[in-house]
Amino acid sequence: MVHFEPSSGKAAAGPAAARGGLAPVTYLPGASPAEQADDAADDAAEEREHAEKMLLQRLRGRSLSVVEAQKLLRSTDIDEEAVQEILERFAELHYLDEEKLADQIMHSHHERKGLGRSGVAAEMRQRGLDAELIAEKLEEMPDDEAERATELALKRVQQLDRFDDATIDRRLTGFLMRKGYASSVVRDAVKAALASRRGSGRASTVRFR
Repeated sequence: MVHFEPSSGKAAAGPAAARGGLAPVTYLPGASPAEQADDAADDAAEEREHAEKMLLQRLRGRSLSVVEAQKLLRSTDIDEEAVQEILERFAELHYLDEEKLADQIMHSHHERKGLGRSGVAAEMRQRGLDAELIAEKLEEMPDDEAERATELALKRVQQLDRFDDATIDRRLTGFLMRKGYASSVVRDAVKAALASRRGSGRASTVRFR
Protein backbone atom coordinates (compact mmCIF):
# COMPACT_ATOMS: atom_id res chain seq x y z
CA MET A 1 0.00 0.00 0.00
CA VAL A 2 1.29 3.48 -0.81
CA HIS A 3 0.75 6.77 0.99
CA PHE A 4 1.35 10.26 -0.36
CA GLU A 5 2.53 12.77 2.23
CA PRO A 6 2.01 16.49 1.57
CA SER A 7 5.18 18.52 1.67
CA SER A 8 5.67 21.46 4.03
CA GLY A 9 8.27 24.10 4.78
CA LYS A 10 11.79 23.94 3.36
CA ALA A 11 11.60 20.23 2.87
CA ALA A 12 9.18 20.89 0.05
CA ALA A 13 11.72 22.81 -1.98
CA GLY A 14 12.89 21.25 -5.17
CA PRO A 15 11.37 19.53 -8.21
CA ALA A 16 8.66 17.79 -6.16
CA ALA A 17 7.38 21.10 -4.77
CA ALA A 18 7.44 22.63 -8.22
CA ARG A 19 5.25 19.82 -9.57
CA GLY A 20 2.52 20.24 -6.96
CA GLY A 21 3.96 19.86 -3.53
CA LEU A 22 3.84 16.02 -3.18
CA ALA A 23 6.64 14.32 -1.36
CA PRO A 24 8.13 11.03 -2.56
CA VAL A 25 5.96 7.93 -2.22
CA THR A 26 6.14 6.18 1.12
CA TYR A 27 5.38 2.38 1.16
CA LEU A 28 3.31 1.25 4.13
CA PRO A 29 3.03 -2.33 5.35
CA GLY A 30 0.03 -4.42 4.12
CA ALA A 31 -1.16 -6.71 1.33
CA SER A 32 -0.45 -5.81 -2.27
CA PRO A 33 -3.34 -5.41 -4.73
CA ALA A 34 -2.57 -8.85 -6.14
CA GLU A 35 -2.66 -10.42 -2.69
CA GLN A 36 -5.93 -8.67 -1.89
CA ALA A 37 -7.43 -10.02 -5.12
CA ASP A 38 -6.28 -13.52 -4.22
CA ASP A 39 -7.87 -13.22 -0.77
CA ALA A 40 -11.15 -12.07 -2.30
CA ALA A 41 -11.09 -15.00 -4.74
CA ASP A 42 -10.45 -17.43 -1.88
CA ASP A 43 -13.36 -15.97 0.10
CA ALA A 44 -15.68 -16.29 -2.90
CA ALA A 45 -14.60 -19.90 -3.43
CA GLU A 46 -15.27 -20.73 0.22
CA GLU A 47 -18.71 -19.09 0.08
CA ARG A 48 -19.58 -21.02 -3.07
CA GLU A 49 -18.43 -24.30 -1.54
CA HIS A 50 -20.56 -23.59 1.53
CA ALA A 51 -23.59 -22.82 -0.66
CA GLU A 52 -23.16 -26.04 -2.63
CA LYS A 53 -22.87 -28.11 0.53
CA MET A 54 -26.00 -26.47 1.94
CA LEU A 55 -27.94 -27.29 -1.23
CA LEU A 56 -26.69 -30.88 -1.29
CA GLN A 57 -27.70 -31.37 2.32
CA ARG A 58 -31.21 -30.08 1.58
CA LEU A 59 -31.47 -32.35 -1.45
CA ARG A 60 -30.62 -35.37 0.69
CA GLY A 61 -33.80 -34.68 2.63
CA ARG A 62 -36.15 -34.20 -0.34
CA SER A 63 -36.21 -33.25 -3.99
CA LEU A 64 -36.29 -29.54 -4.81
CA SER A 65 -37.53 -27.57 -7.76
CA VAL A 66 -35.21 -25.11 -9.48
CA VAL A 67 -37.15 -22.25 -7.89
CA GLU A 68 -36.70 -23.72 -4.41
CA ALA A 69 -32.99 -24.35 -4.99
CA GLN A 70 -32.55 -20.84 -6.35
CA LYS A 71 -34.22 -19.34 -3.29
CA LEU A 72 -31.92 -21.32 -1.01
CA LEU A 73 -28.76 -20.28 -2.86
CA ARG A 74 -29.80 -16.63 -2.89
CA SER A 75 -30.00 -16.74 0.89
CA THR A 76 -26.22 -17.25 0.99
CA ASP A 77 -23.42 -14.76 0.27
CA ILE A 78 -22.65 -15.88 -3.28
CA ASP A 79 -23.40 -13.62 -6.25
CA GLU A 80 -26.08 -14.21 -8.88
CA GLU A 81 -23.61 -15.55 -11.44
CA ALA A 82 -22.51 -18.25 -9.02
CA VAL A 83 -26.16 -19.06 -8.23
CA GLN A 84 -26.92 -19.71 -11.90
CA GLU A 85 -23.74 -21.73 -12.42
CA ILE A 86 -24.57 -24.01 -9.50
CA LEU A 87 -28.15 -24.49 -10.69
CA GLU A 88 -26.97 -25.43 -14.18
CA ARG A 89 -24.36 -27.83 -12.82
CA PHE A 90 -26.79 -29.52 -10.45
CA ALA A 91 -29.33 -29.87 -13.26
CA GLU A 92 -26.69 -31.49 -15.51
CA LEU A 93 -25.87 -33.93 -12.72
CA HIS A 94 -29.64 -34.60 -12.26
CA TYR A 95 -29.48 -33.47 -8.64
CA LEU A 96 -32.23 -31.08 -9.71
CA ASP A 97 -34.80 -32.98 -11.76
CA GLU A 98 -38.19 -31.29 -12.00
CA GLU A 99 -39.82 -34.08 -13.98
CA LYS A 100 -38.85 -36.56 -11.29
CA LEU A 101 -40.18 -34.16 -8.64
CA ALA A 102 -43.50 -33.88 -10.48
CA ASP A 103 -43.79 -37.68 -10.56
CA GLN A 104 -43.11 -37.81 -6.83
CA ILE A 105 -45.86 -35.28 -6.16
CA MET A 106 -48.30 -37.25 -8.30
CA HIS A 107 -47.50 -40.42 -6.36
CA SER A 108 -47.60 -38.91 -2.89
CA HIS A 109 -50.55 -36.57 -3.33
CA HIS A 110 -52.74 -38.38 -5.83
CA GLU A 111 -52.09 -42.06 -5.20
CA ARG A 112 -51.38 -41.93 -1.47
CA LYS A 113 -53.30 -38.90 -0.21
CA GLY A 114 -56.12 -39.14 -2.71
CA LEU A 115 -55.94 -35.58 -4.04
CA GLY A 116 -57.76 -34.73 -7.25
CA ARG A 117 -56.29 -33.05 -10.30
CA SER A 118 -56.64 -29.51 -9.05
CA GLY A 119 -55.14 -30.50 -5.70
CA VAL A 120 -52.13 -32.07 -7.40
CA ALA A 121 -51.76 -29.06 -9.69
CA ALA A 122 -51.90 -26.69 -6.73
CA GLU A 123 -49.11 -28.60 -4.97
CA MET A 124 -46.95 -28.52 -8.10
CA ARG A 125 -47.47 -24.78 -8.52
CA GLN A 126 -46.65 -24.21 -4.86
CA ARG A 127 -43.35 -26.07 -5.36
CA GLY A 128 -42.51 -23.75 -8.27
CA LEU A 129 -42.76 -26.22 -11.13
CA ASP A 130 -43.15 -24.97 -14.68
CA ALA A 131 -46.73 -24.57 -15.93
CA GLU A 132 -46.04 -26.58 -19.09
CA LEU A 133 -44.60 -29.47 -17.08
CA ILE A 134 -47.61 -29.40 -14.75
CA ALA A 135 -49.98 -29.62 -17.71
CA GLU A 136 -48.06 -32.56 -19.15
CA LYS A 137 -48.14 -34.46 -15.87
CA LEU A 138 -51.85 -33.85 -15.34
CA GLU A 139 -52.44 -35.38 -18.77
CA GLU A 140 -50.65 -38.51 -17.57
CA MET A 141 -52.91 -38.90 -14.55
CA PRO A 142 -55.49 -41.71 -14.88
CA ASP A 143 -59.08 -40.70 -15.46
CA ASP A 144 -60.32 -42.14 -12.18
CA GLU A 145 -61.38 -38.98 -10.32
CA ALA A 146 -64.95 -40.19 -9.75
CA GLU A 147 -63.81 -43.58 -8.52
CA ARG A 148 -61.25 -42.14 -6.12
CA ALA A 149 -63.61 -39.48 -4.78
CA THR A 150 -66.31 -42.08 -4.16
CA GLU A 151 -63.85 -44.37 -2.42
CA LEU A 152 -62.76 -41.54 -0.14
CA ALA A 153 -66.36 -40.56 0.59
CA LEU A 154 -67.32 -44.12 1.49
CA LYS A 155 -64.43 -44.35 3.92
CA ARG A 156 -65.07 -40.94 5.40
CA VAL A 157 -68.80 -41.47 5.92
CA GLN A 158 -68.05 -44.28 8.35
CA GLN A 159 -66.42 -41.72 10.65
CA LEU A 160 -69.52 -39.50 10.52
CA ASP A 161 -72.05 -42.09 11.60
CA ARG A 162 -73.33 -39.99 14.53
CA PHE A 163 -74.36 -37.08 12.27
CA ASP A 164 -77.54 -36.56 10.27
CA ASP A 165 -77.56 -36.65 6.47
CA ALA A 166 -77.47 -32.87 6.01
CA THR A 167 -74.40 -32.51 8.23
CA ILE A 168 -72.69 -35.44 6.56
CA ASP A 169 -73.42 -33.96 3.14
CA ARG A 170 -71.83 -30.67 4.17
CA ARG A 171 -68.78 -32.22 5.76
CA LEU A 172 -68.13 -34.70 2.96
CA THR A 173 -68.48 -31.96 0.38
CA GLY A 174 -65.95 -29.76 2.16
CA PHE A 175 -63.59 -32.68 2.65
CA LEU A 176 -63.56 -33.64 -1.04
CA MET A 177 -63.42 -30.07 -2.31
CA ARG A 178 -60.31 -29.43 -0.19
CA LYS A 179 -58.69 -32.40 -1.86
CA GLY A 180 -59.16 -30.77 -5.22
CA TYR A 181 -62.02 -32.73 -6.78
CA ALA A 182 -64.39 -31.08 -9.24
CA SER A 183 -67.79 -30.08 -7.86
CA SER A 184 -69.66 -32.49 -10.14
CA VAL A 185 -67.44 -35.37 -8.99
CA VAL A 186 -67.95 -34.35 -5.36
CA ARG A 187 -71.74 -34.31 -5.69
CA ASP A 188 -71.82 -37.83 -7.13
CA ALA A 189 -69.41 -39.15 -4.51
CA VAL A 190 -71.41 -37.66 -1.63
CA LYS A 191 -74.65 -39.09 -3.03
CA ALA A 192 -73.05 -42.52 -3.26
CA ALA A 193 -71.78 -42.30 0.32
CA LEU A 194 -75.17 -41.23 1.68
CA ALA A 195 -76.94 -43.95 -0.29
CA SER A 196 -74.52 -46.53 1.10
CA ARG A 197 -75.20 -45.25 4.62
CA ARG A 198 -78.96 -45.47 4.17
CA GLY A 199 -78.66 -48.93 2.70
CA SER A 200 -76.78 -50.09 5.75
CA GLY A 201 -79.60 -48.83 7.98
CA ARG A 202 -77.37 -46.31 9.79
CA ALA A 203 -79.24 -43.20 8.69
CA SER A 204 -80.10 -40.88 11.55
CA THR A 205 -82.29 -37.87 11.93
CA VAL A 206 -80.44 -36.62 14.99
CA ARG A 207 -78.61 -33.41 14.15
CA PHE A 208 -75.13 -32.88 15.54
CA ARG A 209 -73.01 -29.89 14.50
